[in-house]
Amino acid sequence: MAAEGDKLWGGRFSGSTDPVMEMFSASITYDQRLSEVDIRGSMAYAKALEKAGILSKPELEKILSGLEKISEEWSKGTFVVKQSDEDIHTANERRLKELIGDIAGKLHTGRSRNDQVVTDLKLLMKNSLSVISTHLLQLIKTLVERAAKEIDVILPGYTHLQKAQPVRWSQFLLSHAVALTRDSERLGEMKKRMNVLPLGSGALAGNPLEIDRELLRSELDFASISLNSMDAVSERDFVVEFLSLATLLMIHLSKMAEDLILYSTSEFGFLTLSDTYCTGSSLMPQKKNPDSLELIRSKAGRVFGRLAAILMVLKGLPSTYNKDLQEDKEAVFDVIDTLNAVLQVATGVISTLQINKGNMEKALSPEILSSDLALYLVRKGMPFRQAHIASRKAVHLAETKGIPINNLSPDDLKSISPLFGSDVSQVFNVVNSVEQYRAMGGTAKSSVTAQIERLRKLLKKLKEQA
Repeated sequence: MAAEGDKLWGGRFSGSTDPVMEMFSASITYDQRLSEVDIRGSMAYAKALEKAGILSKPELEKILSGLEKISEEWSKGTFVVKQSDEDIHTANERRLKELIGDIAGKLHTGRSRNDQVVTDLKLLMKNSLSVISTHLLQLIKTLVERAAKEIDVILPGYTHLQKAQPVRWSQFLLSHAVALTRDSERLGEMKKRMNVLPLGSGALAGNPLEIDRELLRSELDFASISLNSMDAVSERDFVVEFLSLATLLMIHLSKMAEDLILYSTSEFGFLTLSDTYCTGSSLMPQKKNPDSLELIRSKAGRVFGRLAAILMVLKGLPSTYNKDLQEDKEAVFDVIDTLNAVLQVATGVISTLQINKGNMEKALSPEILSSDLALYLVRKGMPFRQAHIASRKAVHLAETKGIPINNLSPDDLKSISPLFGSDVSQVFNVVNSVEQYRAMGGTAKSSVTAQIERLRKLLKKLKEQA
C-alpha cells in the first residue's frame, strides 16, 4: 500500500489507500503518453511563476533543467514509473523532486491537476490532429489522382444494390473523396475551436497569484485564453467533437470499404485487391480475404462506441472537475491510433488495387440504359412521367419476350410510342449515356475533369491549413 502522504493530495487522510483502489484510480498506465506535453506545460508554468515572483531565477533554471532531464528519460525509455505514481503529473513531479530536491514542490503553486490535465490533453491532440490531417489528405489525393488516371473506365452504378445507371469509375472514386474532404474541413474547424488555453484556471476558481496567462498562451502556442475557470477545467467539448467527427469519418471509410469488398468478390469481379492487404484461410486454400477492408469497416463501430461512452460520462456530471473525466484520455488515445492506422491502410488499398475493366464492361447490361430510353422520349417532347411509363413498358415487353431491351424491334417500340424512331439505337451506348450528364457534379468526362481540378485546388488549400 502507498502512504497517502506521498500523494499530491496527501495530508488530509490517515492510513493507506486500498491497493485495489490504487489500481482502480490510477491512470499512469495510459496517461504516460502525455509525458512530453506535461513537461512542456510545466516549463511554461514555471516561467509564469518566475514572472509572478514565486520562483527566483536560479530556482527557475533548476526546475527547467530538471524537466529537461525528465524529458530525456522519457524519450530514451529510461524513465522508471513507480507504484506510487497515480498519473503522469505525479510521476513527473516525483521524479523532479528526486533530481532537484524540495524546490520541485514550488512548481505546482496555484496549479491544479484539473487545469493541468486538460491542457496536456489539448496539447497532445493539437499535434495528433495535424498527423491525422496529413494521412487523410494523402488518402484523398490518392483517390483523386487515381480518378484522373482512370477517367475513361465505365461501370454500373448501383442503388439498393441493384444496377441503376452507368457511371465512370472516377465518379465512384470521387464520391468518396468528396465525403472525406468534408471530414478534413471539420478537422480543421475543430482544431481552431479547441485552441483555447485552460492553464491558469486552477482547480475551479482561477489562479490567485496573478499568473500571466498571456505568457502561458504564447509559450504553449494557443490562439486564445479560456474565459471562465469553472468551464475551462470541466469542458470536454473538444473531446466530444473529435470523437464525433472521427465517427463520421469512419462511417465514410466503412462505406468505401464495403463498396470495395463487394466489387472485389467473384460475383462482381470489378477489382482485385493487392495481396499486401489481404489474408488467406486456414482451411480453404482458394480464399483471398479482404481483411484490411473488413477491419476498416469494423473499426467504425469501435470509434462510435468511444463517442457513445464519453457522452454518457458527461451527461450525468455536475459543474467543474469530477474524476469521471479520467475516462476521456483512453477514448482519445484509442481513436487517434485507430484513425492513423485506418487512414494509412485505406491509402495503401486504394493505391495498389487493380481494376478489371473487362468485367466492368460485361456488367453494363442493356437494361441499365432504361432511364435513357425515357430521356430519349423527353427530348422528343413527351412529358417525363409519360416517358417513364413508356420506358417501363419497354422493359416489361423485353422481359416478356425474354430478350435484352436493346433487341426490341422498331415495331415493338412503336407499339409503345410512335415517337420511337430509327435513331433510338443511339440510346444503347454507355459512353453516350454517361456523356449526357454534363451538369456540374455529373459523370460526363468534362464534369468529372472539373471535379478533379476543383478537388486538387481544395487539397492544396486544406494542406496549407493542416
